[in-house]
Amino acid sequence: MSVRSHRCTPGRAIRTYSLAERALAPGFAIHDESVPSRIGDAHRHEYFQLQLNLAGNATQHIGAVARALPPGGVGFVLPFRVHRVVRPPTARFYVINFEQSYLRPELDIDPLDLEDMPLERAPELAPFLYQEFMDFRLGSAALAQARAACAHMLEESRTERVCRDEVIRAHMLLLLALVCRTHADALARVAAGQPQRQSRRDALARVMRYCRERLHQRIALTDAAAAAELSPTYLAHLLKKETGKSFLDLVTERRMERARELLTHTHERIAAIAAAVGYEDEAYFARRFRQCIGRSPSAYRLAARAGAMRAEPKNIQEKRRFVPG
Repeated sequence: MSVRSHRCTPGRAIRTYSLAERALAPGFAIHDESVPSRIGDAHRHEYFQLQLNLAGNATQHIGAVARALPPGGVGFVLPFRVHRVVRPPTARFYVINFEQSYLRPELDIDPLDLEDMPLERAPELAPFLYQEFMDFRLGSAALAQARAACAHMLEESRTERVCRDEVIRAHMLLLLALVCRTHADALARVAAGQPQRQSRRDALARVMRYCRERLHQRIALTDAAAAAELSPTYLAHLLKKETGKSFLDLVTERRMERARELLTHTHERIAAIAAAVGYEDEAYFARRFRQCIGRSPSAYRLAARAGAMRAEPKNIQEKRRFVPG
């Protein structure tokens, strides 16, 4: 079940965690409720995260939505996705953190590009890709197997035994396989609908709307990302992938588009137009405008108006010549 999530507050710092801060062994960490979590606010991390809920109704806020995490529920988080989990005091759970290279060292793809990867390459990662679009819950038999797998991983992580990592990976793959098999049909339907594509378009639309409404002031990537419920790293990657441009390039384009509109259709002074599109220094605005458009603001205004005059019917142009003043 999905509901609209609370938005992150623009300007508020959202911390990014590395696995080295939370793991005793390289590439992998697991803990249960006996280890108190100090992360209550929205945050992101550089690694994958899986949460198996055993008791208590929790809620996972991820991206722009919130998904129920009841007993038997499994939550998934991709690297750099802004999220938080709200649990009751009586909650019981396992949290597993791992780097992609730990689970699939041969998978030569950036975690930020997994959304465009054919599922056949790593089918066990499908739940991470579709967490924002569906719920994952295990029945009693599968839940018992998943719980046992987590207990084995926790035990192995506390040892230095031979093949420790191989045993941990085997149990983690079993857990992921249980989820994928339980939800195989639903995953196939969601994958066929390509929801990430629409999700990316929606996120970019939120970013562009945020920027358009603030062209008169400074616009930071971190604030725009927070407004779109994304991490700055993911937003920068998404913009480059979808548009081929950086965040700064896109903001500058929007500023120049608005400046051209104002120069063409208003009689505002150039200093006022500069301020309206976020430049406090008129001279700097003029330099940036010339770099982007190829002529100065005043020259552009003259050319735009001349073009408008040429586009009008000849009789209207003749009348304009004899307007007093």
